[in-house]
Amino acid sequence: MTRCLFSILSLCISWIVFAAPQPVEGKFRVYGYVIDPANRGIEMANVYFEGVQIGTTTNPNGYYELSAPVQDSITIVYSMVGYKTIRHMLYPKQAVIQISVELQPASQEIQDLEVVAQRRQTSTMSYIDPAKYRLMPNTSGNFESLLITFAGVTSNNELSSQYNVRGGSFDENLVYVNGIEVYRPLLVRSGQQEGLSFINQDMVEKVGFSSGAFNAEFGDKMSSVLDISYKKPQKTETSASVSLLGATAYLGTTGKRFTQLHGVRYKTSSYLLGTLDTKGEYDPSFIDYQGYFTYELSDKSEFTFLTNISQNRFNFRPQTRSTNFGTYNMGRNLTVYFEGQEQDVFRTGFGALSYHYRPQQNVRLSLMASAFQTNESENYDILGEYILSEVKMDLKEANREGATLGIGKYQEHARNQLNATVADLTHSGEFNSLNHKLKWGASLKREIIRDRINEWEWRDSAGYSLPYNNKEVNLYYTMKSNNRLESWRTTAYVQDTWKWRDSKGSYTLTGGIRSHYWSFNNELIVSPRASIAYVPYWKKDFSFRFATGVYYQAPFYKEIRDTLSDAAGNIQIKLNNNIQSQRSLQFVLGGDHYFRAFGRPFKFTTEAYLKLADRVIVYDIENVQITYSGDNNAKAYTAGIDFKLFGELVPGTDSWINFSLMNSKEDIIGDRYIKYTYDDKRNITGTEEVSPGWVSRPNEQRYAFSMMFQDYLPNNPDYKVQLKFVYSDGLPFGPPRNNLFRGTFRAPAYKRVDLGGSRILVRGNNKMLNKAWLSGVESIWLNLEVLNLMDFKNVNSYYWVTDIYGQQLAVPNYLTSRQFNIRLIVDFK
Repeated sequence: MTRCLFSILSLCISWIVFAAPQPVEGKFRVYGYVIDPANRGIEMANVYFEGVQIGTTTNPNGYYELSAPVQDSITIVYSMVGYKTIRHMLYPKQAVIQISVELQPASQEIQDLEVVAQRRQTSTMSYIDPAKYRLMPNTSGNFESLLITFAGVTSNNELSSQYNVRGGSFDENLVYVNGIEVYRPLLVRSGQQEGLSFINQDMVEKVGFSSGAFNAEFGDKMSSVLDISYKKPQKTETSASVSLLGATAYLGTTGKRFTQLHGVRYKTSSYLLGTLDTKGEYDPSFIDYQGYFTYELSDKSEFTFLTNISQNRFNFRPQTRSTNFGTYNMGRNLTVYFEGQEQDVFRTGFGALSYHYRPQQNVRLSLMASAFQTNESENYDILGEYILSEVKMDLKEANREGATLGIGKYQEHARNQLNATVADLTHSGEFNSLNHKLKWGASLKREIIRDRINEWEWRDSAGYSLPYNNKEVNLYYTMKSNNRLESWRTTAYVQDTWKWRDSKGSYTLTGGIRSHYWSFNNELIVSPRASIAYVPYWKKDFSFRFATGVYYQAPFYKEIRDTLSDAAGNIQIKLNNNIQSQRSLQFVLGGDHYFRAFGRPFKFTTEAYLKLADRVIVYDIENVQITYSGDNNAKAYTAGIDFKLFGELVPGTDSWINFSLMNSKEDIIGDRYIKYTYDDKRNITGTEEVSPGWVSRPNEQRYAFSMMFQDYLPNNPDYKVQLKFVYSDGLPFGPPRNNLFRGTFRAPAYKRVDLGGSRILVRGNNKMLNKAWLSGVESIWLNLEVLNLMDFKNVNSYYWVTDIYGQQLAVPNYLTSRQFNIRLIVDFK
């Protein structure tokens, strides 16, 4: 371990020393904060050097930085409308100077207005600037990997873009791009297959995220909302990147009335998959194209068009697997020899045409037509022969092999096809008055889904087929489906936000109601939602908010698949048209404290939440595949608290630390089992009917700690470091298809540290970019990433085998080990 870490350190030092060109000489750098008398950062304050054309404006935290040629003396000016201007005379004698100033208000009235207008969170939706996290180390290559460092958000699979929010499943998360809901493939069962998510980070301008109790304008799901807005470029923008895990290219242009964005992404994870226990020929290939176009008909009207075409292909020929597991005193090894292959293809297409019209400055009307289509194919025939044996704890490797505990074979087969089309027509509107913002919307949606599922598994243990029958050979598991669903959905909402103030503070009250009708089960649901925020006029800077509402999880295709089993365990899928939407009553109470420490801005956030759910559809998770019971057969609750410290641990860079506690339980209605009592001779003396009662939900992670940290060298900010750290509780699990021991066990904690180090070359600051052949380049980033720095062996799921004593053993499926990645990003002029 020490030797490996030394090699990593040596590589990083060599890269920094030899790969980094020297900056242009004769310049000095000034940075710091501009604050008001209440110790709050002033946004958009002007900071410039007098007599030269060098200046900037402060960011939302009041931070600024400037560079200028060294002179005997130079005057730096700080100004802002409503504040008194400050001038400082500088005599640069060092390369880096830190100066923070406090601007005094020009009048008391202007000061009061500035205090109440500062960025205070008045709903459960928070916003981030994605451009700040462009260099974050990223295993999956998807934007969603940033979300797992948010409070209340967890994931136990770095290969996947899926995430859990406050105990909910992946399917309970809403994702919008430019106000249009987007979907994920339905047949994906592992992170290896998943590929690229919809969101192209190069095209993103603004990100909003709510981890519960969101407003009525957002749809009918129970966990979270991710609201993405794509850019409308103001000038020509071009960039490209390449790494060991893929490549991207991005182009944005603007004209008098027309703007366009183009993004292409390619991803291959074979480099990462080579670190898994299962060795073989991995051939994943994922590619997509996205375009976003806008055309202004006039100052009041505009057309926009968003399109996406993607293909995720996963081919795999497994060869061998060797996994050690167990404890020090009872070590075990599973060795498997494979034959066969897997071939999966997921093709999706999406298009959305929107018309936006402003008849008045305070009125906005929109009409959107969109269509989504996915064609998914999953095919595999894999035969495995396994040996389960003891592992002895001995210093000599030759002496570690112990007795054989079991031998067996299994064959997994699937021919699964799914085709889905979703077409949507939506109207939305917005009206702004002095103290009110009224929003409304209505949509009509058509869904056509066809699936043909044929999968089975055969197992042989110690010469006997499982489950054993002395009269016939049975399959261990089989599932068939041939269904077609055609349905209509209609939704509507109205929402009003009212803002007012008095002598004690400012208030924001948002209330709304949402309705949803689905023709498949003839269900109409109505969802009232409300929130209130209070920003008191205290000397200390606090804000408080409370949100509540009735939230439904309107079922989609996977939830309505009811599985019917016969005596031999054969499963046939039918569509349950008596299904109802899962329902939850949610409460969120939160607050923020804004303060400055070490001369830097920070925000400490606390949110406590409670979700009471009924009509719950029980589900199981295997890797990233969610299998539902197909019936409203449980009730559940989730309660917890999230803490987040957000701020500039290093001036000019955002970092945060989160800690969460959660308790999430469910009770399956009517589940019972018979408990027997025995005498000394093992004769049954009595029986008792027992109900398991409340058990852990599949996504209950009782604690979670995460951190996102950014830093740079004080004397040369062109060298940056990014660190992502996650430590969260393991997920509950049990034997497959066994409600008696549902959630009885718990996987080890998920631990991961990703580290990135980067060097930027900027035109005007680096001599290298002054060369003629680089005249079209604006900047170059060189990034070295160490993925899973500490080489933690995280468990994603389990494979169950039976030994010669009839005991079932859970063999862990480990995730990726430590790997290096090099990424080059080039921005063009």
